[in-house]
Amino acid sequence: MELKESKTKENLMRAFAGESQARNRYTFAAELAMQNNLYVIKKVFDLTASQEKEHAEVFYSYLKEFEGMEIAVDGSYPVNTEKTVEKQLQHALENETKEADEVYRSFGDIALDEGFNQIAGKFYMIADVEKIHAMRFQKFAELLKEGKLFASDVKTGWMCLNCGYVIESTNAPQNCPVCDSAQGYFVRLSMAPMTEPEMDVPRPQDLGK
Repeated sequence: MELKESKTKENLMRAFAGESQARNRYTFAAELAMQNNLYVIKKVFDLTASQEKEHAEVFYSYLKEFEGMEIAVDGSYPVNTEKTVEKQLQHALENETKEADEVYRSFGDIALDEGFNQIAGKFYMIADVEKIHAMRFQKFAELLKEGKLFASDVKTGWMCLNCGYVIESTNAPQNCPVCDSAQGYFVRLSMAPMTEPEMDVPRPQDLGK
C-alpha cells in the first residue's frame, strides 16, 4: 500500500496536530505555573512542551511526499483552560495517558497492518514516551495536592534550579541562600535534571572539610 492511499497518512497528520496543540497547552500551563511562583512545575511543562515539539517533527517528517498539498482530517482535541496548576497537571496526566494507552497504540497497529513498519515503530516508541510524561505529571500532581512539593517526611536533598545550590533538609528553603530565588525554584535532588537519585552530593557544611 502507498502512503497516499493509507489511513496512516491521516493518522500522521492527526498526531502532528495533537502534538502541536499539546505543546501550546503546556506552554500556557507553564506560564500559569510561573504566575503562581511554581518555577519547578513551569520547567516540567516547558520540558514536556519541548519534547512534544520533537514528536510533532517526527510525525511531520513522514509527510514530505505531500509537500504543497493539504491533508484533511477529523479529530477531537481537549480544551483545558482551568486557572489552577493542580488542574492543569491532572489534565496533562489524563491526556498523556490517553495518547500512550489508546491513540498511538492504535495508530501503530494500523500502520503495522498497512505495511508501514517503521512508522508503526515510531508510534509505539512515542507512546512509551507519553507514558513517561504521564508518570511525571502524576508525581508532581500528587506532591502538589498533598502539600509535599517542597516538604518531605524525611531529610532529603533539594536543588535550586536557578543556581544549582543543594541543601539537605525536610523542607526546601523559603529562599535560596545563594541566589535568593524563591522556594518555587527548588526540586527534590532525586528529581533534578542531570543527577541520579543515588548521587552522593556533598552538603554545603562539608565542603570546607
